[in-house]
Amino acid sequence: MKSNRQNLILSLISKQEIETQNQLLEALQSCGVKTTQATLSRDIKELHLIKTLSADGKYRYATPTSEEQPRYDDRLRKIFRESVTSYAAAQNLVVLKTLPGLASGAASTLDGMDYPELVGTLAGDDTVLLVMQNNAAAEALCEEIEKML
Repeated sequence: MKSNRQNLILSLISKQEIETQNQLLEALQSCGVKTTQATLSRDIKELHLIKTLSADGKYRYATPTSEEQPRYDDRLRKIFRESVTSYAAAQNLVVLKTLPGLASGAASTLDGMDYPELVGTLAGDDTVLLVMQNNAAAEALCEEIEKML
């Protein structure tokens, strides 16, 4: 549902000059997709949509060019290096300990790296639980963590 809605948003902004969230909301509703303003705001954020100046001098939603893409990787890696205090594998699980309040940043870093063997992450305040597909994948991830630190 979410991916279909987000794909529709990308399609709509590529075909129409949509200036506001309300216009985008109306365009989605005309396509039979009912959503809320809050959900639409999250979609815009997740899709990294920007407003660009159109030929007629109005601002419209657009997808960013490659040089306009946010550089989250570098920031997240820095947060990861500065926040992780220890890590350990236990069979197919990896437990990361972080400074208080920084577990989400560490988990987000690993989520963004697209490890195919990473089944999921669960972050608390200062602890991250990483579920791997198997024991070997957990050990390999620990080796990658060591390199990152």
